[in-house]
Amino acid sequence: MASNQVIEVPISGMDCAECASHVQHAIAQIPGVQAVEVYLTSEKAVIQTGIAPVSMDAIRRAVAEAGYMVPEVEQPQAIGTLGKDFTRSVLSLFGIVFGVVLLIVVAGEWLGLFETLTDSIPWYVGYALVLISGLPTFRGVVEAALKRRVTSHTLMTVGVIAALIVGEWVTAAIVVFFMRTGDFAERFTTERSRRALKNLTEMTPQTARVERAGQEMEIPVEQVQVGETVVVRPGEKIPVDGEVLSGQATIDQSTITGESMPVEAGAGAKVFAATYARLGSLRIQTIRVGADTTFGRVIRLVEEAETHRADVQRIADKFSAYYLPVVALVAFMTFLIRQDPLATAAVLVIACSCSFALATPIAMLASIGVGAKSGLLIKGGKYIEMLAHADVLLIDKTGTLTLGQPQITDVIALNGLPQDEVLRLAASAERYSEHPLAEAVRQAAYRRGVALEEPHEFVSIPGQGVRAKVNGSAVMVGSRRMFTNGASPQMAADLEAQGKTTLWVARDDELIGIMAAADTLRPEIPAAVEAVRVLGIQEIQILTGDNERVAASLAKSLGVSYQANLLPEDKIAVVKAYQAQGRTVVMVGDGVNDAPALAQADVGIAMGAAGTDVAIEAAHVALMRDDWTLVPEVFRIARRTMRVVKTNIGFTAVYNLLGLTLASLGIIPPVLAAAAQSLPDIGILMNSSRLLRMGRRGNNR
Repeated sequence: MASNQVIEVPISGMDCAECASHVQHAIAQIPGVQAVEVYLTSEKAVIQTGIAPVSMDAIRRAVAEAGYMVPEVEQPQAIGTLGKDFTRSVLSLFGIVFGVVLLIVVAGEWLGLFETLTDSIPWYVGYALVLISGLPTFRGVVEAALKRRVTSHTLMTVGVIAALIVGEWVTAAIVVFFMRTGDFAERFTTERSRRALKNLTEMTPQTARVERAGQEMEIPVEQVQVGETVVVRPGEKIPVDGEVLSGQATIDQSTITGESMPVEAGAGAKVFAATYARLGSLRIQTIRVGADTTFGRVIRLVEEAETHRADVQRIADKFSAYYLPVVALVAFMTFLIRQDPLATAAVLVIACSCSFALATPIAMLASIGVGAKSGLLIKGGKYIEMLAHADVLLIDKTGTLTLGQPQITDVIALNGLPQDEVLRLAASAERYSEHPLAEAVRQAAYRRGVALEEPHEFVSIPGQGVRAKVNGSAVMVGSRRMFTNGASPQMAADLEAQGKTTLWVARDDELIGIMAAADTLRPEIPAAVEAVRVLGIQEIQILTGDNERVAASLAKSLGVSYQANLLPEDKIAVVKAYQAQGRTVVMVGDGVNDAPALAQADVGIAMGAAGTDVAIEAAHVALMRDDWTLVPEVFRIARRTMRVVKTNIGFTAVYNLLGLTLASLGIIPPVLAAAAQSLPDIGILMNSSRLLRMGRRGNNR
């Protein structure tokens, strides 16, 4: 390889954040590597080389030593990796099934129902079950230890070893069960994140129609050259970023700006890849192609946000980093002073009980279950922790705060005509128009019970409006550009100052009315935003691709700040700016254009029913129905959950500190220490079960 290059290398076999960390560390040690980023969701490493060349063989060896593979380009996943993934999946399934059965047995034993059953299982069978189901985790702990790293798995593995030493294989099996369940949940979340990138990629145009040698030809989009002319017909997806040379079309740019209101594009207008030409055709001069387009950058930003988002270390890991050395020291001093291996074993057993495994996930799982019943899909416990500490809320406008489709808000009749008559003529003229504003006019007539008439001589004028004969009268409906004669009424200017789009209606060349359309605010929004503010999140800001006027009007009505005219990269820059200040950022959005910011935010919340699949997959919390009251609810759930988790951790720490003291003095023998482990477990289960009774809109501040 040549020096000073940036290269992409596929990596297979990664299924957790720690996997990506291992690969990144391994590649970074290669001489000549200047910088490296490993992306878990897209399964690749982006490597920047220095002056010295870096060979692909060196990269393959480093990745292999870390326990993963660089597959061949022609074979995205090698046979060896498939075997490894299959083995890991089988072991995971085995561990979970075994653990569920085992928990039932243990619960029965606590009640005195299954003592005979557990006693009848030979010890070597129990040991074998523990070792087989925990093998992937134990291997990871050994690899981490060789690299001088300590995780929560390290602490629990010590507990497993200690339990096995004293013959308590049931206790060891419970520890293994929770370790394997946590691993499975993390892999599941990772696969969902990968699906977000796949959905984005599938939205990218695959072909383009270009003009070459005086003829139009369809070619793969990656073969389009900058400067070439691309032709787009009605209903087609625009394949490149560029500037309109000729033609007129109504463009749906919701995939880029998130705005439901279409824009009219004519000569000189800028257009974006992956947007739709609803009406009209265009000739476009290509400016950017493929990964360099605005939509291509959306994909890359979602990918990169995974790495650049601030790492949230698990609570158990934080505790383990300090607690494990203390346990080891106490055990060593016990053995050194008392010369008693049984007392030493008792210290290790009582200190490393499975209560550490229970303290956090039981509370998190309870809250995730409660959230699901309320319509909240929370994708992991770490996001509950971040929600509990959040102090900034950023909100997309269209489809998130608003309904995502234009509606007629005002009908002003002129010259003494009734409003319904103006609406009847306008809706009849627009009866067969495909424009979103035409649909808004028809829906307004439908809601008022206004009967439509059959239009004749219908003509659609791209960028302006429509003309038609309605009951013998010539009716025009459209923008003020259609009406070159006469002064503009002040009432139209007043409506436009409110951020609304005006539609002018004329009959036989006489202006008879003005209608205003806007994307209306969801009715529950004001109360929900106020509830979030009461919960202590004072920094609330609207981020929108819409214009300044519309954004200002909406922000003023809600009493929040705003930033307008934003593209996807602008939104992610806002998130990063807050994070650079040490703030914990929550972003709420619904569209493809929001996906980068949702992924970059400490917690991304996606609207469900109206949201795109890409936004839901990129976010960390999904609202499974369009109910904004769920937003303050998720904050309440998170705060109460973290109080329970901290109580669990504190109780476990105090209990184990007392247990360490008694065990080191020889007061508690190993068998009693193993039996005593069930007491903090019961306490944690009882404390965490309170979350299952958490009701909607409780006093959970």
